[in-house]
Amino acid sequence: MNARALRRPLPEVAEPDGAEMWTDGRGAAAASGPPAGGSSGDVVLRALRTALHAAFAGLLLLAVVQMTLAPPALPAQVCAYVLSLVLAGVYLAGTATEKRFATTGRGPDPTRYGPVWLALVTALWLCLLIISPEFSWVAFPLFFLDLHLLRTAPALAAVALTTAAVIAAQFSRAGEPTAPALLGPAIGALFAVIMGSAYSALHRESVNQRRALAELQRTRGELAASQHDAGMLAERERLAREIHDTLAQGLSSIVLLARAAGSALDNGDPALARERITLVQSTAAENLAEARRFVRGLAAAPLERGSLDTRLAALCSDTSRRSAAGGKRLECVFRVDGTPVPLHAAYEATLLRAAQSLLANVLSHADASSAVVTLEYSRDSVALDVFDDGAGFDPAALPAGPRTDGSGFGLLSLRERVADLHGSLNVESAPGEGTAVALRLPLGNGLTGPEKIETEKNA
Repeated sequence: MNARALRRPLPEVAEPDGAEMWTDGRGAAAASGPPAGGSSGDVVLRALRTALHAAFAGLLLLAVVQMTLAPPALPAQVCAYVLSLVLAGVYLAGTATEKRFATTGRGPDPTRYGPVWLALVTALWLCLLIISPEFSWVAFPLFFLDLHLLRTAPALAAVALTTAAVIAAQFSRAGEPTAPALLGPAIGALFAVIMGSAYSALHRESVNQRRALAELQRTRGELAASQHDAGMLAERERLAREIHDTLAQGLSSIVLLARAAGSALDNGDPALARERITLVQSTAAENLAEARRFVRGLAAAPLERGSLDTRLAALCSDTSRRSAAGGKRLECVFRVDGTPVPLHAAYEATLLRAAQSLLANVLSHADASSAVVTLEYSRDSVALDVFDDGAGFDPAALPAGPRTDGSGFGLLSLRERVADLHGSLNVESAPGEGTAVALRLPLGNGLTGPEKIETEKNA
């Protein structure tokens, strides 16, 4: 009986007995996706089952031939022929039905009718054994069927009863107990039990291999999904930081400039209003360019107009100009300390975004008259310091997350950017004493930025 269709969930490491022993687990293996043809253990198991079916058919035919050479009475002989055909048909029907279930999933479930099928096969064989002792040969494949389709205790009991039936048939032929009649069936049963144990060990190893392969594939799928989710979250955070540090800051400037232009018109100063509208147009044009570069996914595109020093100097000039256009005087000064060195694009983008975000906070909240941006190069680090003489605040009162209105994201975003590059960010402020923000990124060994970090990871 080809029991490859027995589709119970694979047992744990427990001893695989009963119908679970008889299956080669193709259903489970197909679900987990092993290579076509299965493992070497599966090939051996299929070969053993094929040999068992061939042995049953061959020994049944041999028994019929031997009975024909020494026939019993004619009615018994005819009955033996009929029962042999019925036994062959039942055996073939069982294996064909189960093969169909294994291939298509249709038909009766072999895990349910297997023991019933075995009982019917055994009953037919006992009837043939009563008619002629020549059918003792069929007991040997029955031993394996008992061991494969029944659990351990019932299987051993069935093997013992089958052995007893064969010994009784041989005794009835010889008329008295003989050593061959006793030892032959007993040795055959013992050999079947040993082979069944070896089969169980081989099957257990095959099951464990399939389970390990299924677990590996499941883990690989979970890892791929987690990496995909982590990538999506990281990309969302990057997009949020870029939008806040570019588009949101630009739009905030446009709102302030537009209000200042409206105030100039209300005060009857069209020239000043026109100047501020011109600033609105230029700021909107820059924001539009930022948006287009952002859509193209060019994270370092803002640095295309010049070096980091040049961009920071231009940013300070723009900040002073926009503050004046808004009706406030803010003198923003940029300084460079140390000898400039080439920086990784990620470092340059982080430093520029930090300056943009911090100066935007100065414009919106500090009410300062002066601000100083200092870019400092040293042997092992690059630092950006932004100081203003504004109103200041209590750093302990900073929110742990963005506010409900979407504000409060600037410093959080900046901390994430700096942390990604293994840097540090310090905020010093007090009410009425201005604010100083110091950002420091590590350098060293002739490397800059992520190149150094990657080298440290691989060290």
